[in-house]
Amino acid sequence: MRLRALLAALAGVACLAAASDPAERLPDPAQEAQAREIFKGVRCLVCQNESIDDSDAELAQDLRRIVREQVKAGRSETEIKRFLTDRYGEFVLLTPSFSAGNLLLWGGPFLVVLAGAALLLLRLRSRTPDAELSAAEAERVRHLAEEERAP
Repeated sequence: MRLRALLAALAGVACLAAASDPAERLPDPAQEAQAREIFKGVRCLVCQNESIDDSDAELAQDLRRIVREQVKAGRSETEIKRFLTDRYGEFVLLTPSFSAGNLLLWGGPFLVVLAGAALLLLRLRSRTPDAELSAAEAERVRHLAEEERAP
């Protein structure tokens, strides 16, 4: 029973993390839930590795306020994310959209490695074996080796 009470208390604290001030929260629970879901997909531009839901930075607070205003105005998640990307760039999204530019960005290094491996294989396959030494060259090598051994 204590464990359940502890878990309920922790869940309550976690729910208040994004809006430490109750005045910030939207009065409609459905709209607040929608805003909180959007928070999880928006990057804090100060912390850069956290969502605005997890960040305490001032800019994250401002972004949460903007998202809540947009939700309150009745805009959809897509419209809100488009507004944020128009204003801050695609970096503001924790999960970037699928586009040719992003595909090239993520796939480019793999393509470079594959191209390098293909070039290496082509180079190894097209090389010619080293020519055998002529009789005169073999005699010269033998003579140099004998001179080296002799004190």
